Amino acid sequence: MKKSIKSILVLVCICATVSVLLALTNSITAPIIQKNEQKNANAALLDVLPDGGSFQSMDTSAYTLPSTVSEVWSAENGGYVIKLTTTGYASGMVLLCGISADGTVVGTKLLSSGETPSIGGSAADTFSTAVVGKDLGSIDGVDTIAGATKTTAAYRAAMKDALNTVVILGGGSVDLRTEEEILNDTLSAALPSAEGRFIKYFFVEVIEGINAIYIAENNTGAVCVVGEQFIAIDATNQVLTPCSETDALTVKNAMEAVNATQTTEIDLSTYSGLPTQLVSAKRTETGNYIIDIKAAGYGIAGGDEYHPASGEYIYIRVSMTAEGKIIDCLTVSQAETDGIGSACAEEKFYGQFDGKTEDTYNTIDAISGATITTNGYKKAILRAFESVKIFEEGNQS
Repeated sequence: MKKSIKSILVLVCICATVSVLLALTNSITAPIIQKNEQKNANAALLDVLPDGGSFQSMDTSAYTLPSTVSEVWSAENGGYVIKLTTTGYASGMVLLCGISADGTVVGTKLLSSGETPSIGGSAADTFSTAVVGKDLGSIDGVDTIAGATKTTAAYRAAMKDALNTVVILGGGSVDLRTEEEILNDTLSAALPSAEGRFIKYFFVEVIEGINAIYIAENNTGAVCVVGEQFIAIDATNQVLTPCSETDALTVKNAMEAVNATQTTEIDLSTYSGLPTQLVSAKRTETGNYIIDIKAAGYGIAGGDEYHPASGEYIYIRVSMTAEGKIIDCLTVSQAETDGIGSACAEEKFYGQFDGKTEDTYNTIDAISGATITTNGYKKAILRAFESVKIFEEGNQS
């Protein structure tokens, strides 16, 4: 029994001694480890802000910063280093950005990403050099790299977030809303009764003086864009937004035209020679046409064989006059490569066809890195022109 107690006491003494030695060792090595970690961290920060000197991690809890910003360091020279996490072609794209005291990108570094190394990864390396020297006034002008649209667009947006962060930390005001949020807020302010839910009107008639019309989903009215003005009108056709009599009359006439529009479905079986890609067609009482047509995109290599079950085609809606001038164009649906061919669903692409004719439609700007998508789309537009000519010839016979 005495031997057992003695063994336990010896073991306790050994453990206590080891603990003391470990604590002593830790007290000696911890500052060294911390110093080395700080040195390594500073080395990464100095990569993007070489003249920064020393760095201090900032508590940014009192600021409303872009959601991509995860950490901020202030530099001895008055600049900042900002860590951002964003999504390029894949999620988890982590960047460091060094910003000088005067709000200019000094350097950037891609810390980690899930981008394809030979495409997005390579493009990010190139893009990181292209953004150096840019400020808030010039960052949007950095060209997207063909074939890596998603990656470089995300990189550019992150750099803009970093530059905006510096403005905010300096006491400035920055609107962090997206373009879609700004538009919806503007529409909601003009017509609160819509409760923030609008549908953009697809023009089937030529309406002069109106840039766009957004109709409330709950049918309480609409908002017409006239130049830079957002003019609301209620369901009884009363203009709600203060404006000139001329603009008020323009808005009233526009909504009367919208409400009076009637269409008739065209029986495609009564016409010969129509493109097989034509889905449906309607004619307005004024003689304009609404064409729904399929376009071959990248998913089916630009060919003419369509596979509805796979969704690998682009649905296009185009309205045009009997003379063959496009009134409006819209990508109804698409299944192109995300971040590349999917740009065909953006208004800055399909909106280029507005006002075009068969002689001019081919002059629109192609989607960068998406030649097959662009060519398939333009071929479908040409077929829409051909369809209208066939309809008009049939009407005259």
